[in-house]
Amino acid sequence: MEYLYIGKLVNTHGLKGEVRVLSDFRHIDKVFVPNFKFYIGKEKKEYVVESYRKHKNFHMFVFKGYYDINQIEHLKGSNVYIKKEDLILNKNEILAIDLIGFDVIIDDKKQGVIADVIDTLANEVLVLDNSVMIPYVKEFILKVDVDNKKVFVKNMKGLLE
Repeated sequence: MEYLYIGKLVNTHGLKGEVRVLSDFRHIDKVFVPNFKFYIGKEKKEYVVESYRKHKNFHMFVFKGYYDINQIEHLKGSNVYIKKEDLILNKNEILAIDLIGFDVIIDDKKQGVIADVIDTLANEVLVLDNSVMIPYVKEFILKVDVDNKKVFVKNMKGLLE
C-alpha cells in the first residue's frame, strides 16, 4: 500500500474539532471532499472527512467523530496522507511520480530516463538520470505513452543545454 503526502496539519481552529491543513496537492478537488479518508501522523491513523472549506491559504477540515479540540489537538504538526489507490484520476491524468522509470524522447531520440520528480510551487519537474530537468507542464509534454513507458517532450531552446 502506497501513501501520498498531501500536506501538513498545522493547527486547530476553534473549539469544535476543525483543523487547518497547508497543502499544495495538485488534485485537491478529488480528495478534499466529504467521506474521503486521510491518514495522519507517523502511525497513519485513518480520519474521514466530514466537511471541508477553504479559509485564506488553509484547507479546513472536520473529521467524522471528532467534534472537540481536545480530540484532535495532538495532531498539530502531523503530516497528512492519502492512499494512492483511493485517488481516482480522469482517463488522461497521470501522477508525475508514476512516470519514474519512463524513457524521455525528444526529437525521436531517447534523452534519458526519469529518475525523480521534484514538486515546486509552480509545477512538478521531471529529473532525468543525466540530471536534465524538464517542467511537467503541457507546454513541454507532448504525449505520455503509458503502455510503452515513454514521455515525448517538445524540444525547446535551452532545454538540453
